[in-house]
Amino acid sequence: MDFFISAAHAQQAGSPPPGAGFQIFMIIGLIVMFYFMLIRPQSKRNKEHRQMVEKLAAGDEVVTNGGVAGTVTEVGETYMKITVAEGVVVTVQKQAVGTVLPKGSLESL
Repeated sequence: MDFFISAAHAQQAGSPPPGAGFQIFMIIGLIVMFYFMLIRPQSKRNKEHRQMVEKLAAGDEVVTNGGVAGTVTEVGETYMKITVAEGVVVTVQKQAVGTVLPKGSLESL
């Protein structure tokens, strides 16, 4: 029994398996691919949405993420008021705006 233990300790450390460098290259390649296909486009969309929300002003026609279409009547720091119909005013978060419509679009709906 003592013979097997000493033989195991006496063995040389093995070299890395062939192809280990290729595996590391593939992992780095996948990370780069995820960045350009997922992370970068998402951050670009977030930046565009943030700029759109900052430019909102009274009189803009918008559609919220929930599908409510109306005209912005008042813009606050975090919330804004949207006139949906005659005498119907809805208060929503500015971040809930999904699209800013061209002027006159609500009349055609």
